[in-house]
Amino acid sequence: MNILVTGGAGYIGSFMVKRLLERGDDVVVIDSLERGHRQAIDNRAKFYEGNLLDKEFVAQVFAENKFDAVIHFAAYALAGESMKEPFKYFQNNILGGLNLLEFMKDNGINNIVFSSTCAIYGTPDVLPVTEDSQKHPESVYGESKLMFEKVLEWYDKVYGIKHINLRYFNAAGASLDGTLGEEHDPETHIIPIAIKAALGGVPFFLFGDDYKTQDGTCIRDYIHVEDLAESHILALKKLQEEKSSDCFNLGTGNGHSNLQIIEMVEKVSGTKINMVVKSRREGDPPQIFADNAKAKKELGFNPKYSDLRTIIESAWKWHARVR
Repeated sequence: MNILVTGGAGYIGSFMVKRLLERGDDVVVIDSLERGHRQAIDNRAKFYEGNLLDKEFVAQVFAENKFDAVIHFAAYALAGESMKEPFKYFQNNILGGLNLLEFMKDNGINNIVFSSTCAIYGTPDVLPVTEDSQKHPESVYGESKLMFEKVLEWYDKVYGIKHINLRYFNAAGASLDGTLGEEHDPETHIIPIAIKAALGGVPFFLFGDDYKTQDGTCIRDYIHVEDLAESHILALKKLQEEKSSDCFNLGTGNGHSNLQIIEMVEKVSGTKINMVVKSRREGDPPQIFADNAKAKKELGFNPKYSDLRTIIESAWKWHARVR
């Protein structure tokens, strides 16, 4: 297949490009490199540097290539930042996506896999979280993703563009062959922050140890990025075969606490982390984890690498190598 990957220089996007190339697809990548990394893009992919907000740029990409499907990662994704810069998030995450859909429509491309998020659910009323759980985002980021899901619904009804929304829980880990990993600036994810604390001997700040959980710290559902990439292959297959839109939660169905993360990083690294307990951060729910039964049944989703040790061992090896 000929696949367009937007945001293909980012963390999950670069894994997706690698996986598509491994199975023999022709891949075109769009990325502004504002937060992505050029070195993360496999040289076998055709790369265009630019922003989806630039219609002339997007027109050039579509004029020079023919696509069977689109996988759309390109978005700003920091919940905290989105609360300080809402215009930036709504403009980029919605208008950029709208430009993409318009060029898909004009070029007869009717399949898109959308990188969505569990942030659309907010603090869940019931656990585990199903696809039908109440949606009340607590950040502009989460709201922008939910709004674009609604845009996709209308482009299906009006133009017949079929979509699958993949609602990630917490992407984590690095490639098992050591070639790709997670590198954000600023970094907000607990696993790379904990690993860098172990590597550099700097303090690790734990935000809250008084939640109503087993050890008092927040619980989250972590899924290995290799398993996430594979889920997009399954979504493409479903779109091709069934030609219908749908949405799926992608998680393991189990949660791990922040303390369990720290303990596993210490175990894998052989290093004691200097942990400093701080007060809770506003908007952090005590726990959230997925019901992935629908993804297992209807997509054939089977996370093979998402046990906590594999996630952290792979991340540790990558960070220790690139440090």
